[in-house]
Amino acid sequence: MAMATTTPGLFSLPLSPQPQARSFQLIHLASPTRPRLGRVALAVGGDLLGDFGARDPFPAEIESKFGEKVLGYESTEHKILIPNVSALSLAQQECSPVSGLDPPMTEEDAQKLLRKVVGWRLSDEAGVLKLQCLWKLRDFKCGVELINRIYKVVEAAGHFPNLHLEQPNQIRAELWTASIGGLSMNDFIVAAKIDEIRTSDLVPKKRIWA
Repeated sequence: MAMATTTPGLFSLPLSPQPQARSFQLIHLASPTRPRLGRVALAVGGDLLGDFGARDPFPAEIESKFGEKVLGYESTEHKILIPNVSALSLAQQECSPVSGLDPPMTEEDAQKLLRKVVGWRLSDEAGVLKLQCLWKLRDFKCGVELINRIYKVVEAAGHFPNLHLEQPNQIRAELWTASIGGLSMNDFIVAAKIDEIRTSDLVPKKRIWA
């Protein structure tokens, strides 16, 4: 018996125009040998951090030919978004001068910032709020090493904590701004910078039971 066969119909659909691939090149304005591209770049930001500007591409970026993989139009407006201070972590911020006329930070504000530092707690001593942190280390030598590491960090910041070697293997740090009789933003900035100090090689090693 002969079997009838059918051929499915073929349909052709119009394709919507696709944007053409255009190559981008980062231009350093100080270089006289490169042409300028007709593109607009705006720097927008709500604070005084300044314009980050542009940079030359890294060698690895040039080798990847990243500019040939960008789609866009000549009329596209490019913006450089500058983060405000609140978008930066505390450890990335710098200490600023504090006037003796400035009021100390309220306990409510201090509690909010306390969530952004690790291992620190609030201490109220005769109405003066302070930040405290405690480290238990392997031995006396490790305690001295931690004090040296903390000093290197806070020296650059210009805001110093009180450091106490309470036991042969225990360090306690206290932070507050004496000129205003309480806490300032500088105390939390320094606490966050201290948090980034490596201490894994100084603390007692955990025992692993088979």
